[in-house]
Amino acid sequence: MKARVTIMLKDGVLDPQGEAIRHALGGLGHKGVAGVRQGKLIELDLEASDPGQAKAEVERMCEGLLANTVIEKYSVEIV
Repeated sequence: MKARVTIMLKDGVLDPQGEAIRHALGGLGHKGVAGVRQGKLIELDLEASDPGQAKAEVERMCEGLLANTVIEKYSVEIV
């Protein structure tokens, strides 16, 4: 079983890396980009057999290590 964790900065938190990407895209001629938010995608290979338990375990991983929940939000998808 696999889990996909998407981590993004919370709304209202400045994203300097996203702004740098937006600026670089403008420099390359892509003028229609009004904003960019940059995030992380983490894929985990799990030995679990129950999707509900796997999701709960991955959420504990996010709370404990994978995401800085003060400034980041995350979503977990079990595939």
